[in-house]
Amino acid sequence: MKESLRQHGLLNPIVITSDNVLVAGHRRLEAAKQLGWSTIAVRIVDQTDDCDQLEMEIEENTQRKNLSTDELAEAYLRLDRLQNPGLLRRIWLAIVDFFRRIFRRGAA
Repeated sequence: MKESLRQHGLLNPIVITSDNVLVAGHRRLEAAKQLGWSTIAVRIVDQTDDCDQLEMEIEENTQRKNLSTDELAEAYLRLDRLQNPGLLRRIWLAIVDFFRRIFRRGAA
């Protein structure tokens, strides 16, 4: 978790009550503390009932879905294509970059 926060930042805020009771995001909060973060994004919910808080915690943890082997392989394949584009894609990206630089100079 700590490495994910370091590399990508906080993707989902932690959840607390208006009384500052942590409902969800314990691992995210601990990882942020270990990284020395002094602030973290939060979502405040007005849940005064312990039962509601526990339901929210369970809901958050059960809604996470592990990727299947096929889904994970497809994601890594897509990532590889983005990191290592083919010749036509590199040419296209060079053309796009060229025009961005030209129009950026003209606007300045």
